[in-house]
Amino acid sequence: MIKRYYVRTSSLKEGMRIDQAIKDRLDRTLIARGTLLDEYLIDGLKKRGVPGVYVSEGEEDIKQEKPEDDIATLPPVVRHNVEKLRTQDPAKVTLSESVKKRVSEGIQYLYSNSSTKQFAETSSKITNDLMKAINDNEALAVDISTLKTSDEYTFKHSVDVATMSMIIAKNQGYSDKDVYNIGIAGLLHDMGKSKIPLEILNKPGRLNEDEFAIMKQHSTLGYEILKEKKEFSDAISLAVLQHHEKMNGAGYPLGCNADKIIHYAKILSVADVYDALVTERPYKKSFSQRTAVEMIMSMTEELDITAMRSFLGSVILYPVDSTVELSNGEKARVVENKSNAVLRPTVVGLTSGNVYNLADDLSCANILIL
Repeated sequence: MIKRYYVRTSSLKEGMRIDQAIKDRLDRTLIARGTLLDEYLIDGLKKRGVPGVYVSEGEEDIKQEKPEDDIATLPPVVRHNVEKLRTQDPAKVTLSESVKKRVSEGIQYLYSNSSTKQFAETSSKITNDLMKAINDNEALAVDISTLKTSDEYTFKHSVDVATMSMIIAKNQGYSDKDVYNIGIAGLLHDMGKSKIPLEILNKPGRLNEDEFAIMKQHSTLGYEILKEKKEFSDAISLAVLQHHEKMNGAGYPLGCNADKIIHYAKILSVADVYDALVTERPYKKSFSQRTAVEMIMSMTEELDITAMRSFLGSVILYPVDSTVELSNGEKARVVENKSNAVLRPTVVGLTSGNVYNLADDLSCANILIL
């Protein structure tokens, strides 16, 4: 049984579950309903002058994030097939609002203070936060629709690339030390951009040839920053140097072929390309997640195949219980994702109750998710 009650902010304690959303003046959610409060969030409520909030406790709280509360409204045949076939997604990386805030502030500090004595320590703290988020949930997947730690592109991009790269590395069987090192490299892969002139870095339009030549120096500049810091291994520095190299030798700054590119960089490259595709910039529109995944799948000459396959097996494009629209005109509920077919989950039609195994059933070959 759920017990819901009001608590003055001054009396809140860590571990309490907030039973309301806290939003700012622009209606942006600062703390989502159902979040477990920690010291950072409580302090934030106090600083914002929030007098008190509703909290809840009880056995049903644990179930509140399971989006099955509308299943009773489905037609019987639909409900039967959904309940029969529903297979929970692999555990996903989850970052609490306080961790997102801490990580965002940490990465902004790093990019603004590349020469500080606390550089390595701050990098380590951020990566440990990400490692903890992965290990606490035994996460083997990332919901690519929810990645976002900051509205600032460089910082968001760095953390997203680090998170995706760590999951890819974990699924490839890398040791915890390697997963950690790849996380560090992901966070710092664009560190050289802190040395690029702001008029180029923030240009609202496309860069001309000369400007792009300067921008491409960020890989080398980032490498030089890290090489001066003895706390980072050569593998981390090389990954930063090579994250824009391509398997066919068409990348930069060295034009390396596949056998000369460090494994860390091969993983970073896949995550980096994907996140850049789905992010809107002043000079380009963002691609949909589906289109970006399809583009990644087409880049077999440029991206490492093993890293690409691990990426495709690590991302969740259509989470179980989400509703999608099919090309046959029917709406459907996702009931199972296949690790080898990120674009083609098994779904149940919400009108007909038909089961569409988009990955394995040849009779569904002409049906797409729109």
